[in-house]
Amino acid sequence: MPSVTAPASAPALSPRRRELLAAAVHVTADEGLRGLTHRAVDRRAELPEGTCSAYFRTRQALQVGVTAYVTARLTQDVDELAAELSDLPEGCAWQQVREQVVERTLAMFERWLQEREVALTHLELSMEAPRNPAVAEELASSRTRLVAVVDGILVARDREHGGHRAEALVASLDGLLLTAFQKPAGQRRAFLSQSLTLVLHALTEPEPERPAG
Repeated sequence: MPSVTAPASAPALSPRRRELLAAAVHVTADEGLRGLTHRAVDRRAELPEGTCSAYFRTRQALQVGVTAYVTARLTQDVDELAAELSDLPEGCAWQQVREQVVERTLAMFERWLQEREVALTHLELSMEAPRNPAVAEELASSRTRLVAVVDGILVARDREHGGHRAEALVASLDGLLLTAFQKPAGQRRAFLSQSLTLVLHALTEPEPERPAG
C-alpha cells in the first residue's frame, strides 16, 4: 500500500493508530465513506480482523479520527504555503505577486492531485459533514484556521480582505480541486492555473463604488 505521510501537526498518535488512519484514508479515497468500515481498514492495513475496532470503537470514532488526520495534513500544507508567500519581496506590484501566489498555490494543488488519497478523503468528509455534527465540528475548526491563514496573506499584501473574502476564497479553492479531479489528468494543471488566476483576481480587487443615491 502506498504510504500516506502522517501530518507533523497532527495530534500525537501511536504508530498503530497512524497505520490504521493511513489505511482508512486509502479505503475512503477508493471506496467512499460507505466503504469505510473497521474490517475494510484491517484488510487494507494487512492487520488481524478486530484491530481497527480496538483503537476506534465505533464507526463514528473512526470517521472523526480520519477527519482530524487529513485536515491536519492539509492545514500543514497551507501553513507552509503562507510561509513561502511571506518571503516574497516587499514593494512588488500586486500583478507580479499574484503570479507568484498562483504558481505556488498551483504547486500545492498539484501535490494534492498526485497524493489523491488525502484530498479525495477530505472531499468525501466535506459531503458527510451536513449529516454528521462530529465530522462537521472537526472540519469547521480546520476551515477557521485556513480562512485565518488566507486572510493573513491578503492583509500582508494590503489587498481587499475581510473574513468574507477569505472564506469565499477557501470555498472557491475547494470547488476548483473537486472540479480538477473530474477532468482528465492532462487537463488539470491548465484548468487550475487559469481558474486560480481568475478567482484570485475576482476576490482580491477592490469592490466597485456604488453610485450615490
